[in-house]
Amino acid sequence: MVLFWPIQQELDCISGSGRILGKIKFDGYKDEHRFCPDNESLVLSSLEQSCIAERLSGLDSGKYSIPMQDDD
Repeated sequence: MVLFWPIQQELDCISGSGRILGKIKFDGYKDEHRFCPDNESLVLSSLEQSCIAERLSGLDSGKYSIPMQDDD
């Protein structure tokens, strides 16, 4: 299980045990969302990989969105 928590215009990806796996960010040059691991040596389980892949495709297709924050 992976939780997705919005921070600014990004999503923190958090494992079921509470470990931050990384962030999902929007790449404006490629017009797609991408996963940026918190640590380059991070090894994701197959369940974590599939949850993140599903969220990425859902964000790119419009199924999901990242809520905007108004800091004013």
